[in-house]
Amino acid sequence: MTSATDESTGIWATIREAPVPVKALLVGVFVNKLGWFLQVFLVLFLTTSKGFTPVEAGTALGVYGGGSVIGLIIGGSLSDKLGPRAAVMISMFGMAGFVLAIAYVPSYPAVVVVVALAGAVGQFYRPASAALLTELTPKNRQVMIFAVYRLAMNLGTTAAPLIGAALVAVSWNLLFIGEAVAALAYAAVAIVALPKRAPQTVQDTAADEPAAGGGYVAVLRDYKYVLFLLCMLINAAIYMQYLAVLPLHMKSEGLSTWWFSAVVALNGFIVITCELLVTKVVQNWPARFVAMTGFVLLGGGLAFYALPGGLAIFVIGTLLWTLAEIIGGPTMFAYPGMAAPKPLLGRYVGSSHAMFGLGSALGPFLGVWVWNSSGTRVWLWCGLAGAIGVVLASVGMRPTAETTELAPAAVPSESS
Repeated sequence: MTSATDESTGIWATIREAPVPVKALLVGVFVNKLGWFLQVFLVLFLTTSKGFTPVEAGTALGVYGGGSVIGLIIGGSLSDKLGPRAAVMISMFGMAGFVLAIAYVPSYPAVVVVVALAGAVGQFYRPASAALLTELTPKNRQVMIFAVYRLAMNLGTTAAPLIGAALVAVSWNLLFIGEAVAALAYAAVAIVALPKRAPQTVQDTAADEPAAGGGYVAVLRDYKYVLFLLCMLINAAIYMQYLAVLPLHMKSEGLSTWWFSAVVALNGFIVITCELLVTKVVQNWPARFVAMTGFVLLGGGLAFYALPGGLAIFVIGTLLWTLAEIIGGPTMFAYPGMAAPKPLLGRYVGSSHAMFGLGSALGPFLGVWVWNSSGTRVWLWCGLAGAIGVVLASVGMRPTAETTELAPAAVPSESS
């Protein structure tokens, strides 16, 4: 028998009854991700159109990633100080300008500077968007709304390379114009539909005032949350091995690139089609247990690759860590909003996104280095890292006197 709580946190109920700004934000993120061309096509553009060397192009891509991490940190501060709406507008208007500039700047140093700025400014919106989702969504629906948010991003990101390839076939300039238009579309959504600042009562402001001082220093003083940030770093670092080490391993086993593409496509298909359905169940679990389960499956799935057995091992291992992604992903990205004091919401969210971005940047480098020196033992190291993640999540996400480890669905709803 379905309970009232289950009905109120269902997929369609969450979407249908979401406030207009939340719906607008989901649409805006989807449209923006449809124009996510720069990171995908940057190396190809710089080598074929600009005539730079592969090393120069790869360096520029690395600079873009570094700028993105910095941008996530800055974006968290902007969201807290100026409000999420202003942070999104600054991000999208700035991104549109810098993306267009990349096509026209004449020298390599100028390209690197503009790419770094595009990477940084283009990420301001992410902590702001996540903070706004948290502020405007009742607590019992936050995990589900983040699952919908992830679906919007994944759908846009999946379609973007196909749209980008069609634009490149016409003109490289059209590619950058397309990304700028997508950014401006999100900016227009922010202007029209997002609130200037989420309302906060005088009583709430006074109660939270001590936590407002210190900026990111105050975040670092929350030692449990720092352990959660390490969880995000480890999660991203080992997750990225499916793009860094997995193709090398499959190639060494004599499997063609087609099989690697099929395995990656399998992951994408399951995430897009199944994550909301799985979230409907796991949103009612304690956040700490969800995170620990995710790390067990992620580390175990990657460690599974170390076994002999050919293609079947790669398929089973991929299914295991894909299950980790759809179980743990929405809760891990919703958790900063659950743990944050209101004045530091943007910084809590920004720091978690930044640590995930840092892990995504460092993971491929470390994974390939271990693969070159130790071969398939790299997967055992991933399994060990997953075990460490289990311990960190167990301690770092343990409830305090002010919070409860009960599932978000068990927390009384706030009015939206």
